[in-house]
Formats: sequence, C-alpha cells, structure tokens
Amino acid sequence: MVIPAGGEGVEQFAQRVRPRLVRALVGSCGVDRAADAASEALAYAFEHWERVRTLENPEGYLYRVAQSRSRERRRPSLPSPVEVGLPDIEPALIATLLRLPLTQRTAVWLVHDCGWTYRETAEAMHTSPSMVGNHLSRGLATLRRELGVEADV
Repeated sequence: MVIPAGGEGVEQFAQRVRPRLVRALVGSCGVDRAADAASEALAYAFEHWERVRTLENPEGYLYRVAQSRSRERRRPSLPSPVEVGLPDIEPALIATLLRLPLTQRTAVWLVHDCGWTYRETAEAMHTSPSMVGNHLSRGLATLRRELGVEADV
C-alpha cells in the first residue's frame, strides 16, 4: 500500500496498523512480547516517517523492524570492578546483576554505580523518576536476596 504525499499522517497510520501488527507478531514474538515489538516498530515509523510513508508495504516493513528489534539479545557483559574504578565488591555481584531484568539492572547500575539521579536515570530510560525508584527497589531486593545480604536498618 503506497501512502500518497499529503495523505494519512503518522498518527492515523499507527492507530490503523497497530492492531494488525500486534496480531501478526504474536506468532513470532509470542503473546507476551508482541505488543512491545509493535510499539518498537511504530516508534521507528514515527522517527522515519518520511521514508516509511513512501514504502510500497509499510506494514510489512514494520513487521520486519519489530522482529529485528525484539529479537532476544545476548546478555551484556559488565567490566570488572577494577576496570571501571569500583572498590572491592562481592565476587558474585556482577553475575547476579546480569541476571536482573534490563530495566532493574539499568536503574541499579546508573543510580548506584554511576551516581546518576533518579531524574537523569528516568530521562535515559524514557520513564518517570517514580518508575526508576520501582525498578531500583525491585532490583536491589533481588540482589540482596540472591546474595544473602540483609537490608541496612
């Protein structure tokens, strides 16, 4: 489908295409990740609207974008504490930190390891400072539990 210049805008396109895109992605991404994958693809469409709007099959293109952006990625590796100038730490901390969900790991890393404020972290994560607090709280609780550390009283 070619969208003529001056035709449908990106907002209207996104509203029309989103339900079909989510349904199509369920098969490749699963029920749990389909909506997120569609959102990633539509964010791409917003950023690249001038190009996307002229494609012969923008929905098919965005389906591929969604698949690419939602693909399971390898777990990142973190540098050793010595490499980044951290003091001596619990040896199991890095491995345990890597097992946290991405949002929790990012919040813990940016706030506690990099010294960022909740606001700075929220801007980097495209969320609110209160959500940073939630991610941080959950991440720290998991780290404490898995490392056998009791919370400071």
